[in-house]
Amino acid sequence: MIDLRLLREDPDRVRASQRARGEDVGLVDALLSADERRRSSGTRFDELRAEQKQLGKRIPRAAGEEKTALLARAGELSTAVKAADAERDEAAAEAQRLLLQLGNLVHPDVPVGGEDDFTVLETHGTIRDFAAEGFEPADHLTIGHALRAIDTERGAKVSGSRFYYLTGVGALLELALVNAAIAQATEAGFTPMLTPSLVKPRAMEGTGFLGQAAADVYRLEKDDYYLVGTSEVPLAAYHMDEIIEADALPLRYAGYSPCYRREAGSYGKDTRGIFRVHQFDKVELFSYVTPEESEAEHARLLAWEKQWLTSLELPFRVIDVATGDLGASASRKFDCEAWLPTQGRYRELTSASNCTEFQSRRLNIRLRKDGRTGPVATLNGTACAVPRTIVALLENHQQADGSVRVPEVLRPYLGGREALTPAS
Repeated sequence: MIDLRLLREDPDRVRASQRARGEDVGLVDALLSADERRRSSGTRFDELRAEQKQLGKRIPRAAGEEKTALLARAGELSTAVKAADAERDEAAAEAQRLLLQLGNLVHPDVPVGGEDDFTVLETHGTIRDFAAEGFEPADHLTIGHALRAIDTERGAKVSGSRFYYLTGVGALLELALVNAAIAQATEAGFTPMLTPSLVKPRAMEGTGFLGQAAADVYRLEKDDYYLVGTSEVPLAAYHMDEIIEADALPLRYAGYSPCYRREAGSYGKDTRGIFRVHQFDKVELFSYVTPEESEAEHARLLAWEKQWLTSLELPFRVIDVATGDLGASASRKFDCEAWLPTQGRYRELTSASNCTEFQSRRLNIRLRKDGRTGPVATLNGTACAVPRTIVALLENHQQADGSVRVPEVLRPYLGGREALTPAS
């Protein structure tokens, strides 16, 4: 959540952020009104309680008509104190409800607009000319079937659409990607983590996934648990209700977990293959830093992601995601999009988001420095979203004979294989 003091001092900045996101600007004024009611009722409660205490001291010393009057006033105060207390609690609850609906403040350099209004920052690698090589590229599912690596038919039979099996070299390729990604993250100073896939509502809400993204979340109603769509959620909540000493920062974690997404609103999109699925595995990078370091850490996360995609020898570009496509928690987000030959376009493979103090305020994670406490900044980035990475690898590294070349970075994790073939 944002800082209420900032809202009071500079409401126009918050209004501008809401407007850029395409969200309700009127929420700002409603929140200011609720906050004013909370503060004024709190002041009234304090004044009434102070008078009540003073009256309590006078009554034992009073007598006659004076005591009768004081007792009558005490009764009036008792009723007024209860009313002021109730009004304060009601206004506080309303302010908190509205505050949780506000997205993070958008960074001033973020391009304004919707999904297609991003800015391209960099382009890396060379797009292959398959025509010059003398063959038409096959899509990842055709290749996966030929390699006996992907089975979507049985996935649908067992679980429904957007489910799949990885078999044989497909399963080995996933394990290779996970191990290589964890190895790179560990070398960069991240602590490997195996995280829970089920979390309590507060963890999900605190990370910012029960607002505009709620429709994409799976909930187990009987047990009141949520299935995470990313290990960002348990990694963000790992230090919930804790105070972190400044000299312990930065804290960097690399979480590996299954991820679950309803893919609400994606009907008809990417229905072929495993690019957009309901369950997948992912390695996620997560950082806790001081607020002053958040932009520098954001650049570092992006650099690690670029290093990873370069090691996989994939052509990709980096985009600055537009305001309307940020998600509630992010102040700024960079996506790395890999080229998919059969689609003739770039598709998102990784993201790096700076959530500034938004999540730590919601999760009550504080930083202590020089005897004073304040919120810490959190950031997250995708080290490897496995199915999409497999899609990009199969399509970009396919050969005319039907095999798929294995990038050098993955060969140690694939028994030294230089290529994937149906016989491998």
